[in-house]
Amino acid sequence: MRNLMTLDEENAWIEGVRRRPSPNCDDRPAGVAIDLLVVHGISLPPGEFGTPFVEAFFCNHLDRNAHPYFAEIAEARVSAHLFIQRSGALTQFVPFNRRAWHAGESAYCGRAQCNDFSVGIELEGADDVSYEGAQYGRLIEVARLLMDTWPGLSPQRIVGHCDIAPGRKTDPGPGFDWARVRAALG
Repeated sequence: MRNLMTLDEENAWIEGVRRRPSPNCDDRPAGVAIDLLVVHGISLPPGEFGTPFVEAFFCNHLDRNAHPYFAEIAEARVSAHLFIQRSGALTQFVPFNRRAWHAGESAYCGRAQCNDFSVGIELEGADDVSYEGAQYGRLIEVARLLMDTWPGLSPQRIVGHCDIAPGRKTDPGPGFDWARVRAALG
């Protein structure tokens, strides 16, 4: 299936997608290629959808007084490259040629520091809640674009946060349908 998304290769932004640049990124190490896509799940407050708080969190504007949980996380400096809302709406926070701070302490196939060589995509959700069809459609569309751009990416190199930080992270959780994604990507 032909992908309709395009990438501004100079700056590594998806064209026509809402941009909300996050300061929570830096340069990738020289010579390190993107060859891993990490799927995350997030909702703020936990289990609540459709709020402005994920965007505020990734841009360091989370009001610690807006919810009791926010006092615990307001000072964290994290981001993802992309956020896919329940509706399938897509926001890009970090250009792909930069390192987003999404994985934390992590390792995959013996390589530590997954932020160095990965793209992080956050889906609005919770571990125990099924994700929406619109989110799968958008994730598959983005994954195709990224695989076309970076040959080291493949369906086998799409993993969950739980896979690179086992024991520390559980997302995207059992509500995520891996078989659906892998079948669509071949």
